[in-house]
Amino acid sequence: MSLCTIARRLCLSRPSSGSRLSAVWAHLYSTEAVKDTGAMKYKYPDVYDPYGPMAPPSEKVVDLADRIAALPPEEIKQIAPALLFRLNQEPPQAISGQGFSFGPQGGSGAGGAKAEEKKAEKTVFDVKLEKFDAAAKIKIIKEIRTFTDLGLKEAKELVEKAPVVLKQSLTKEEAEAIIEKIKTAGGVAVME
Repeated sequence: MSLCTIARRLCLSRPSSGSRLSAVWAHLYSTEAVKDTGAMKYKYPDVYDPYGPMAPPSEKVVDLADRIAALPPEEIKQIAPALLFRLNQEPPQAISGQGFSFGPQGGSGAGGAKAEEKKAEKTVFDVKLEKFDAAAKIKIIKEIRTFTDLGLKEAKELVEKAPVVLKQSLTKEEAEAIIEKIKTAGGVAVME
């Protein structure tokens, strides 16, 4: 409901308020600017400073900044370590890149050896249904229901989405047993 409708209903509900009606309408359709109420308006600063306003730097600080700016670049690089030593603070520690994988590095022989080590270390596997014979679809669904907690509808939808991961986080023996069961039912499954 708009403000005009409210004002109209308010004024029309009281027939003796003709002067009120004209005052309300005059206020609603006034083109005059809103009068200043004397409240202080917040002025946003040109630059955000999270520490609040600061006093201007002293003459010593300004002089020191000018002298530092006049130094050659190789001497400017020496300022931070000298200040850390003078103030008895430890230099910041370098961040190690150890443990991060930056992709294959070195020759093809070194990359192949690392890949073989990673494959040998793998202990958790996933079983993925690649494809199946259309005639063996029902057998595949029954077999999937034996090693998962899926109902008939969910198992059917899962099989129809092939290729799809059937079960995750299995040991090598469990994964091989499931692959063999799917193979005998008429499907093709792989271990990832």
